[in-house]
Amino acid sequence: MGLTMNEREPISFLNWKQALEKEAVPLAQRMEFTQEIFAFLRFCKARHAPVSIMGIKIYLEEKEKQGPCRAREALRWFVKTSRKQPAATDQAIENQKTGGKEGQKANKLAPARRNPTPGLARNDRGSAFWEQRLIAACRERGFLWRTEETYRTWSARFAGFIAPRMPQTAGPKEVGAFLTELAVGQRASASTQKQALNALVFLMQEGLKQELGVLSYQRAVPRERMPVVLSREECQRLFSQLKGTTRLMAELAYGAGLRLMELLRLRVHHLDLERSQLKIYAGKGDKDRITVLPMRLVTPLQEHLGRLRGLFAEDRAANLPGVWLPEGLARKYSRAGVSWEWQWLFPSRETSLDPETGVRRRHHLSDTPFQEAIRRAASRAGIDKRVTPHVLRHSFATHLLEAGSDIRTVQELLGHESVETTQIYTHVMQKPGLGVKSPLDALVPRNGYNFG
Repeated sequence: MGLTMNEREPISFLNWKQALEKEAVPLAQRMEFTQEIFAFLRFCKARHAPVSIMGIKIYLEEKEKQGPCRAREALRWFVKTSRKQPAATDQAIENQKTGGKEGQKANKLAPARRNPTPGLARNDRGSAFWEQRLIAACRERGFLWRTEETYRTWSARFAGFIAPRMPQTAGPKEVGAFLTELAVGQRASASTQKQALNALVFLMQEGLKQELGVLSYQRAVPRERMPVVLSREECQRLFSQLKGTTRLMAELAYGAGLRLMELLRLRVHHLDLERSQLKIYAGKGDKDRITVLPMRLVTPLQEHLGRLRGLFAEDRAANLPGVWLPEGLARKYSRAGVSWEWQWLFPSRETSLDPETGVRRRHHLSDTPFQEAIRRAASRAGIDKRVTPHVLRHSFATHLLEAGSDIRTVQELLGHESVETTQIYTHVMQKPGLGVKSPLDALVPRNGYNFG
């Protein structure tokens, strides 16, 4: 049965604690209800999702997988009592999500979590006037979903910063104050501040048609960060601490130089085992590219595909809806989601509810468990570096350059727009330039160290 619109509509119940205090129920039950409702609100906040009946269903389903759940009765009271309250304003809904006025003030610049997949465009056109204009401007210019979401997130943070005023009443002074707060109060990096600047200039000038002119604000100090790179021996030690699909994913990320989301969003047809190539579609900047597929992984990938065919057959036998596809593609090829070539290369073990459509389907693996597995493996391997999945991409590029690969070739394999971005790896090569040696190595060794 399809979801009704009421199940997705936000629920505003700002004074639920006061309402609960007036209930003629034992103190122990009130305390239990309070605890369960707070847990649910934190769940919604962490996922940047509205409080709704749909959210309650997803929350209860996840809780009941972990064991007996006592939240159902508390949330039933929450929904039932909220319907008796007067209609709330948009500001009240936002206050509920951020914990009231004090919580909103404390979190007005807090980053929001990204949605894993975009909602249907026709159902996601914004609520406030400024958000509607921003979304329309983004889509008129064909922006990627992640770009639109980034601009919307920064604009929402700006709206929280100047509240109770609205962005359409703001000007260069307010934008400058927000950017200064990022640099001074939040100690944001130069790249973060630049991203916020781009988003707000687009909001004001393209969305709201207000010229900002010259902005005056404190600029964050740009810093050139050196990438963390593992040696070949450290890569071997890291992989030896992994097993199964996790090891296959880590070796593929290193062997092909993939970004984390590029790895997770691989589909079956992205592999070209015969030509030892890996196709990356809609990577960063919506660019496609071809990168190298390690010969050593051809056989493990063939075995992995064999296991996936069994899971694919089970899903089809269970009449499970097809995998998620970009909206335009899903509309044009309605059956593509149930075809083999479009299946995720690294699917999740369990199906999950799509929060936008309410459809239960199989999504790709989440990024958090994989990142945590890499971190734990690095600790077990005794690697004294901050190791993340992106470090494998850094190591891929550095090791290619150290082996004599042309920097332009490495640039294409990584998908960098500019060779200047790739050149940062020349600073962390084991022997940059012409094999420079430290002058200490030229001295004749004397007596050893005596720490006694």
